[in-house]
Amino acid sequence: MRIKAPLNRIRGWRRCYQMLSNLKNFSGSEIANQRLKIIEFYEQYGEKATKEAFGADRKVISRWRSRLKAGKGRLAALIPYSTEPNRKRQSKTPIEILEFIENLRRQYPRLGKDKIKIFLDSFCKEYSLKTISVSTIGNIIKKNNMFYQVTGKVYHDPDSKWAKNQVNRKKKNRVCYAPKNVDYGYIVSDTAQKITDGIKEYFYSAIDVKSRFAITLNYKELNSRNMKDFYERFKEIFPHKIKCWQSDNGAEHLGEFEQHLEKENIPHYFSYPRCPKINAHIERYNRTLKEEFVYNNLDIIHDKKLFNECLAEFVIFYNTIRPHHSLGLKTPLEVLKLNLQMSHKSVTYTKNLTFLKSML
Repeated sequence: MRIKAPLNRIRGWRRCYQMLSNLKNFSGSEIANQRLKIIEFYEQYGEKATKEAFGADRKVISRWRSRLKAGKGRLAALIPYSTEPNRKRQSKTPIEILEFIENLRRQYPRLGKDKIKIFLDSFCKEYSLKTISVSTIGNIIKKNNMFYQVTGKVYHDPDSKWAKNQVNRKKKNRVCYAPKNVDYGYIVSDTAQKITDGIKEYFYSAIDVKSRFAITLNYKELNSRNMKDFYERFKEIFPHKIKCWQSDNGAEHLGEFEQHLEKENIPHYFSYPRCPKINAHIERYNRTLKEEFVYNNLDIIHDKKLFNECLAEFVIFYNTIRPHHSLGLKTPLEVLKLNLQMSHKSVTYTKNLTFLKSML
């Protein structure tokens, strides 16, 4: 009242105040600004050009002009009306059902809507109430926030941080079948675990699908940093360009490793959970690794220096000496040499035990 008293002496202050308020509301609406821009464009260039540029015809612009005229030239009249209904639908679920669901959720916080439905049907039958569907039960739980976990962790709460991260997380590129008829450079990787005397050993392996060229390294921990290190070592030894990488959904294939693949523009494909046949090539290689090497060297597995030397000799044997039925009883390096026109020097270089041991 103290501010308005002196302003009342100024002629036209109310109209000026309303105009400033109108401009403030108008400038805050992007849609209203765009509509005014289209109207001005229409007045200058006509209907045909306006429809090609903005997709608005004469009828739409005429409606906007009518709103401006009805609003006595106030630009705020171009702000879109709220589409919210004046009378909203109210839930007609009886209060007895709401109380029953709430009490059941309080007593058994992890009880889902499908299981609540069974108890609710018996309750409704006993008290002659009309039963409700499973989806309605879920909506009631969500709308009334019936989450009563005492541990502090809320399960199945759509408003929780975990649930929002699941919605916004990056979608994985998945493959449905094991790769066939692919070119050189299609790599499939996996990790195998062996527990000896209570100590876990992890074997990181990768194989080229077409040439069957494979590498295995032994690590103490299972994480994405080690997977990134394994990838770099595999890339240095593999005598061809890596075109894409396929793996399962293990945590070691995410994090730093996935970011590194994105940085190098290499597509990363994932298999579906509980579908080992999609990674059949690396799963079969892991069996060969265990049967022909790991089980025969368990006595030296804790002597890392000696064990890694033997592992390097096995990898060299697998790639350069051991014949493969899938390759017509040829070795992986023989196939690479014939089809990729590799020189004899490159084969000799890869066969060099000292070089491979330094890499492993």
